[in-house]
Amino acid sequence: MFAVDHLILVSAVLVLIGIASSKLSSRMGLPVLVLFLGVGLLAGSEGIGGIEFENYVIAHGVGTIALAIILFDGGLRTSASSLRQAWAPAVVLATVGVLLTSLITGLAATWILDVSLLEGMLLGSIIGSTDAAAVFAILRSKGVSVVRHIRYTLEVESASNDPMAIFLTVGFLEVLMGRMELGPDILWFLVRQMAIGAIAGLVVGRAAVYLLNRINLEAAGLYPLLAAAAGFLCYGVAVALGGSGFLGIYIAGIIIGNSRVVFQRGILLFHDGAAWLAQIVMFVLLGLLAFPSRLAEVAGPGLLISAALIFVARPVTVFALLLPFRFNVRELAFVSWVGLKGAVPIVLATYPLIFGLPSGRLLFDAVFFVVLVSAISQGWTLPLFARALGLEEPPQPEPPVALEISSLRDVEADIVEYFIQPESRCAGRAIRELALPDGVVVAMISRGSRLIPPRGSTRVLPGDIVFVVVREGTRPLVDRVFGPREASSAVPQAVEFPLRGDTTIAELAEFYGIELEGDRAKTLDELIRERMGAEGVKVDTRVFVDGICLHVREVIDGRVEQVGLQITDTAEIEGTPAEEAAREERA
Repeated sequence: MFAVDHLILVSAVLVLIGIASSKLSSRMGLPVLVLFLGVGLLAGSEGIGGIEFENYVIAHGVGTIALAIILFDGGLRTSASSLRQAWAPAVVLATVGVLLTSLITGLAATWILDVSLLEGMLLGSIIGSTDAAAVFAILRSKGVSVVRHIRYTLEVESASNDPMAIFLTVGFLEVLMGRMELGPDILWFLVRQMAIGAIAGLVVGRAAVYLLNRINLEAAGLYPLLAAAAGFLCYGVAVALGGSGFLGIYIAGIIIGNSRVVFQRGILLFHDGAAWLAQIVMFVLLGLLAFPSRLAEVAGPGLLISAALIFVARPVTVFALLLPFRFNVRELAFVSWVGLKGAVPIVLATYPLIFGLPSGRLLFDAVFFVVLVSAISQGWTLPLFARALGLEEPPQPEPPVALEISSLRDVEADIVEYFIQPESRCAGRAIRELALPDGVVVAMISRGSRLIPPRGSTRVLPGDIVFVVVREGTRPLVDRVFGPREASSAVPQAVEFPLRGDTTIAELAEFYGIELEGDRAKTLDELIRERMGAEGVKVDTRVFVDGICLHVREVIDGRVEQVGLQITDTAEIEGTPAEEAAREERA
C-alpha cells in the first residue's frame, strides 16, 4: 500500500469512531468535543493507536479551515429573530465580555504559572470564548430547553465571540514577538479587524445571495458548493485586506441563511454535514497533538486556572455586563455557568507554538487541560443547573419542514410538510372547514401507506402527514392551523395576511387564536360592510376592530372577496402556553 492508502484507511477509521462517539455523547450528556478529543488521545503516540503526530502547522491549517466551516454553518443557522431579540446583551458579552474574562483569567494564569504578564494575558485571550453549540447539544439530549431570551442570548454570544478571542490572541502574540506595541497599535488592530471583516461579510453575503438566485447551474448539488465557495472567498478577502476572516464568514452565513435563496434546504443540509466532519477531523487531530503525560504535569495549575475562569472570571463578567439588561439573579447565574470551552481555544493554543514562543508548549497543555475540565464539569452539570434554577421550559417540537421545489426557482411559495397531532387545530376537520389564508392549498395527504388526493370533504386526521402549498408571508398563520398548539408560531405584528372575505369571526378564533367581539357567525365581509354603512366598500378601505386592521384587497359585486388582516399592539391573540404565562407575568 502507498502512504496515501494508509492515510485514507486510518482517517476513515478515526472518522467512523468519531461519528459513533457522538451517539455515546448524547447518552452520557457530554459535549461531543470531549469524546472526539478522547479518540485522538487514544489514537496518539501515548495511546493504543501509537500514531505519532506533532506538526503544529498542519494542525493550525486544518483547524483554521474547520473553524471557518463551523462558523459559516453557525451563521446559516442564526435566525434574524434571535438576533433582533438578543443582539444587545449578546454583543456586549461577545466583545467587552471576552475582553474582561480574558483579563481576569490572564491575571490568574500569570500568578499560577509564574509567567510574564503578557504571556498570562495571552493564555486568558486564548480561552476567552465560549462554545454554546456543545451546551445546547447537551440540553437537547437531556430533553431540556432553557427559556427563550436566555437561549437566544447564549446562541448569538457563542457564535459571535470567537472573532474577539482571535483578535486578542493574535494581538498579544504580535506584542510578545515585538511586532506591535501594547496600546494604540493593538487597539487599531482590533478595530481594523472587526470593521474590515464585517464589511467583507456584508458585501460578499449580499453578492452570494444575488448569484445563487440568478445563476442557472446544471446540477443542483453545485449550489451548496457555490455557497461554500462564497464563504471561503469572504474569509480570504477579509484576511487579504487586513480584517477578520472568521467574522466575515460568519456574517456572510447570516445573510445567506436569512435570505430567500434557491435550494436553501440543500445548502443547510450540506453545511450541517460539513460542520460535523470539520468538528470530528479537528478535534481528533488536536487530540493526536496532545500528550497525556504532559497533561498530567499541568493538572495542578490547570485546575486552579479552571477554577479562576469558571468561578471568578465568567461570573464577574456576566453580572457586571448584563445587570443593565434586566436579567434576574437566577438568569445571571445560569449564563455565568454557560462558559463551556470548545474548538477555538485549542486551535488558538497552536498559535504560540507556530510563532516559536518559548512558553508555547506550556500554554498549549494548560489550555487543553482547561478545555477538558470546563467541558466535563459544566457539560455534565448544565441540565441539573437549569432545572435547579427553574429556567427550563418544555422542549418544543421540531418545526414543520419546508420542501424544495427544484424546478420552480422564482415562485414565492413553499411546500410545507406537517405531521398532524391530536391537539392540532385542524384535527378531525374537513378541508373545506379550514379557514386557510388566501392562496394556501392542501396539495396531498399521506395516511399510513396511502396517498390521499385532497378534496373539500376530506377530513384531516391525527397521524396524517399533510403537504401544504404556502405563499410567502402566510407561514405563521398556516402553522397555527396545522401545527401543534403549543409550538404554533407567534402571529407577527405589522405583517398583513391575506384571508378570504367569507372567513367567519368564529374561524378566526378557532384556527388562529384571534378574538373579535360580535356575532361569531358573521363573516369578515359582513363585518366590514356593517362598519362602512352607507359609504360602501371600496378597495384599500381599512377597518379597525379590537386592535385588528382589516384591509379590503378585492371587491366583486359589492362583496369583499379578499381581506388583508394585520395585528396591532392592542390585539388579543392566543399564544403558546409559554407566551401566555409570560404575558400574565408581565401583567
